[in-house]
Amino acid sequence: MLDRPNQSIGDLIRARAPGHSLPADLYRRADVFEADLDVFFERQWALVGLEADAPNPGDLYVIDVGRASVIVARGDDGELRAFHNVCRHRGARLREAGKGKARKLVCPYHRWTYELTGDLFRAPHMGKAFQSACYGLRKVHLRSVGGLLFVCLADDPPEDFADLEIAMKDRLAPYGLGDAKIAFENEIVEAGNWKLTMENNRECYHCPGGHPELGVTFIAQDFGFDPDELSPQGRQEAARHEAEFARRTDAWEKEGHASRAIEHLAGHVTNFRTERLMMGSDGRAQSATMDGKPACGRLLVSNGRTDLGDLHFWTHHSWHHYMCDHAVVTTAFPLAPDRTRVRSVWLVHKDAVEGVDYDVENLTRVWKATNEQDARLVGIAFQGVCTPGYRPGPYSSFTERHLDDFATWYGERIRDAGY
Repeated sequence: MLDRPNQSIGDLIRARAPGHSLPADLYRRADVFEADLDVFFERQWALVGLEADAPNPGDLYVIDVGRASVIVARGDDGELRAFHNVCRHRGARLREAGKGKARKLVCPYHRWTYELTGDLFRAPHMGKAFQSACYGLRKVHLRSVGGLLFVCLADDPPEDFADLEIAMKDRLAPYGLGDAKIAFENEIVEAGNWKLTMENNRECYHCPGGHPELGVTFIAQDFGFDPDELSPQGRQEAARHEAEFARRTDAWEKEGHASRAIEHLAGHVTNFRTERLMMGSDGRAQSATMDGKPACGRLLVSNGRTDLGDLHFWTHHSWHHYMCDHAVVTTAFPLAPDRTRVRSVWLVHKDAVEGVDYDVENLTRVWKATNEQDARLVGIAFQGVCTPGYRPGPYSSFTERHLDDFATWYGERIRDAGY
């Protein structure tokens, strides 16, 4: 991989032409990667998991966020708290990444012991004058939004995160994520930069040729199309689809199901977008399965409705699909300039029984295949930006508007951080 910091990061941001992809060095340079960790994963609110990752008292969920490691612990009082995964003695890591259970957190180095509230319980050989109350674990800001767990490592988190909380509170409420359970989860390490992962996710230009499983229920033209490329019959079909989508959105809104797009992108600190979309070419599909039918007989949604489509939600490093029977939540975390960890979680109702209410293969087939296909596409995109032949290319104004929004927002955040 090339790594030639011959221009400042600020110069690279200024060099980006509007409506075009980023200069190559913003995808591949080590100093840009470090800046990205600082700005987008240590100053921003980051989605780290779900309440379902630590559902019971004593449950622990440990995740690496940027250069930090965070412990999310559910105490005996049922409360979730987040701490830096660092012993207050000499800095040893307390727990490895992943899930576990514990009554207390014990440092494996010198056995300093902490309550799940973060308070220091025991510090051997420190003497009577030692003030244990001053050496509890360092807290990390933690917010649950409808069962989604966000942390912020900054001392002063972005205040406009409240806009996300307000927008998503009511939209997520019917899905009961706080009481849902994880039916399946997996991780893929993509061979590319995290920004390429997010760019790939924010367009469906590639969907018709790249995602045959997803195409059964996912309507690519919802993300834009060039009308001049359609036949007269195609234009009529597109017009009918747009009219039906508008009709359904109006009906959903009148029934109290918030559905219209909210775009909190360029010009904001916190990046998110949400919209409810129809499923299937006729809008009659109910879930992201190969036949469009629910994969789980025990519905996730509390109102029993199977005609509410797919509630989409994006943050700067995650994407989500909430359907009547299950939800899929995916997060992307940078590991290196050329590696990105992508974690996907499939959620079902807490009382759903595997083998009775759902089959895991049927539940996960569409998005497992889609994630694997996307990983290949991100990999070849990164290979291309690392070659001398790469030059930033133009985004389609029809199907890649959200990529331009993301690149613009990315540049704003880097500049405001002083790079």
